[in-house]
Amino acid sequence: MHLYIRTHVAATPTQVWTGFTRELFLALAPPFPPFQLLRFDGCHRGDEVHIQLGVGPLSTRWNSLITDHGTTPDGTYYFVDKGQLLPVPLRYWQHRHLMQPAPGGGCFIVEDIEYRTASPLLDRLLWPVMWAQFVWRRPIYQRLFGTPATPNAQAT
Repeated sequence: MHLYIRTHVAATPTQVWTGFTRELFLALAPPFPPFQLLRFDGCHRGDEVHIQLGVGPLSTRWNSLITDHGTTPDGTYYFVDKGQLLPVPLRYWQHRHLMQPAPGGGCFIVEDIEYRTASPLLDRLLWPVMWAQFVWRRPIYQRLFGTPATPNAQAT
């Protein structure tokens, strides 16, 4: 399945890129499921992020590896995290983070996510939950990076 969510903010791609810190990662966490950040190396190729989801005997681990990062010729910053150890029912996870220059100023923060479970039906059933987990980030991004004076399209 594929999710593509973009949020227009006032900050430049460079400002947003440098703002992708441990503190931002924690601020972006939705209230459910509860999680604990075990490791956050950063957003450069080779860095890892480890979290524990849930509590007690129902907890599970999620480890991601940053497989790529860089800047494109148009000034878009990006990094890609790929799931290495995923919670059930996920079998595949790749999350491209893009910070694209926006016409008229600021940038678009893009969440470009691909995920799979063992079942295409379950993939579709999970889509609204996944969408909600990432749309949750919009007001947080805009609070931290500013709301542009003339917002462009928010989501696609």
